[in-house]
Amino acid sequence: MNDGVRITRWAALVALLTALATGGLLALGLRHLSDKPVFAQKVPVAVAKDLTPIRLGEFSNGFSEVIKPALPAVVNIHSSKVVKSKGTSPFFNDPFFRQFFGDQFGDVQPRAQREQSLGSGVIVTSDGTILTNNHVIDGAQEIKVDLADKRQLAAKVIGSDPKTDIAVLKINATGLPTLTLGDSSKLNVGDVIFAIGDPFGIGETATMGIVSATGRGGLGIEGYEDFIQTDAAINPGNSGGAMIDLHGNLVGINTAILSHGSGGNEGIGFAIPINMAHSVMDQIVAHGKVVRGYLGVYIQDVTPQIARAFHLSQNGGVLVGDVTPDTPASRAGLKKGDVITALNGNPVNDRNQLTLRISQTAPGTTVKLTVLRDGETKDFTVTLGELPERAQQENPGEASGGALEGVDVQELTPDIAQQLNLPAGVRGVVVTSVDPASAAAAAGLNRGMVIQEVNHKPVNNVREFKQALASAEKDSQVLLLVNQGGVTNYMVIEGH
Repeated sequence: MNDGVRITRWAALVALLTALATGGLLALGLRHLSDKPVFAQKVPVAVAKDLTPIRLGEFSNGFSEVIKPALPAVVNIHSSKVVKSKGTSPFFNDPFFRQFFGDQFGDVQPRAQREQSLGSGVIVTSDGTILTNNHVIDGAQEIKVDLADKRQLAAKVIGSDPKTDIAVLKINATGLPTLTLGDSSKLNVGDVIFAIGDPFGIGETATMGIVSATGRGGLGIEGYEDFIQTDAAINPGNSGGAMIDLHGNLVGINTAILSHGSGGNEGIGFAIPINMAHSVMDQIVAHGKVVRGYLGVYIQDVTPQIARAFHLSQNGGVLVGDVTPDTPASRAGLKKGDVITALNGNPVNDRNQLTLRISQTAPGTTVKLTVLRDGETKDFTVTLGELPERAQQENPGEASGGALEGVDVQELTPDIAQQLNLPAGVRGVVVTSVDPASAAAAAGLNRGMVIQEVNHKPVNNVREFKQALASAEKDSQVLLLVNQGGVTNYMVIEGH
C-alpha cells in the first residue's frame, strides 16, 4: 500500500460526518522574526541555557544517563467520553438518499457508549502542568494521568489548540519531576534524539533515532505544521510524549507517523517543535486561546506552471489568489496576482513558511512584504491584525485551485456503505457535494460516489484524502479510483 498519514491515536473512535474544507486564510508563522520572543513567557518552566555539544564518545555504556532522569516526567494519559449514536446516520436525511431509500430506516433511539483514548504527556512544571496532544484529550469528559510513582490523578484541561494539536493539562500535585525545555530551532539533521511515551499501552518506553528533517510542513496532518521528522519509533500511545536531545532537554512533542496503513511505525515520525509548543502553551495560559497574527490573503505555492503563466523568472514565493476586503493586506494595497517573495527581508519559499511566520508575529506588529507585481519589485508595509475566530476554524492557506476544487467528502461509515450497496470491506470517502462548475463535475464525479484512491494512493478516511490531495497539488491532473454500487473505475480530472 502507498503511504498515508495517521495520527498516533489509541482509540476506537466513532466515525465523524465531516466535510473536507478547502481553502482558508493566511494566518500563521514559522520562526520568531527577531531575537525577542513574540509572546512573553507565562508558564514558569525550566529553559535550558546555551549548551556545548556532546560527543557520542562520552557515552561509554549507552544512553541511560540521559534517558533515566527523563522517564519520570513522561506520563500516561487515559481519557474517556460518552457518546450517543443512532442506528442510522444523519447522512440518510439528505434528500438525495431519501429519493432512493425513502423513510424505511425510521428513527432509532440513540445508544450511549463510552469511547476511550490512550496517550502520553510531559510534565513541564513541578506543580503539575502537562503538555500533550489535543487529539489525545479532544472531547474527553474524564482524564486520568498515571505517574511514574504509580499514582493516578484526575486532570483538567487548561486549554487546547487543535490547529497545532497542543493541549495543556493540570493535575493537583507538587514536587513532580519535570523536563527542561530545549531550543528546537538549534536541531540539525543527524542529531541524536530519543522518543519517550507509552506505545500501545504496554508501559513507558524509550526509542532512539536521529533528526531526519526539520521544518516539515504541507502534510495535511495539522493546520499549522513545522514538524521535526525522525526515524525513532513512534507508535500509537506515543502521542503527546517527549522527544529529548542528548542533554535530556525536551525538544519536541511526539504527534504523528507516516505508515503504510498498518498504523504502526515505519521509520517516519513527526514531533511538534518545543519552541512552537511552548509559545502555544504560554498563550493558552495567558489568554485561554492562541492569539495569531493575521494578514488577510488567500495564497498558493508558485508551481512551474504558475511561474510560466505569470512570466516569473525566479523560484519561490507565494501567489496571492485573493485579498479579503477590509483586512491588513487590503488596507496596505496588496492585490490578487501579487507574488510575495520576502517577509522582513527573509525569503519566502512556500505558503506553509509564510503562513507560519505570520502567525507567530503578534497582532499590531508592522512587517515589510516584498512583492512582485507586473514584473516589478515593490515593498509594502503591513500592520498585522488578530486572526478572527471564523478564520481560526478554517484551514490555513489557499486551496491550490487543483483538480478537486469544489468537492466535499465525508467518512464512509458501515451504514452508508450498506445503503450504497458496497461490498463489505470497501474503504474510502463519500462524495457529498460537487460544484457544478468544477472540473470534477465535468469529469463525471457525482455525490454518492466513493473515492478509494487518489493518484494510486489508497484513502481510508478524510485525513488521508486531504494528505493525498496535498501530494497531488503539483500535478495538472488527478487520477481517482471511484466505487459506485460496488463497481470501481478510474477517473481522470484535469486541473484548471
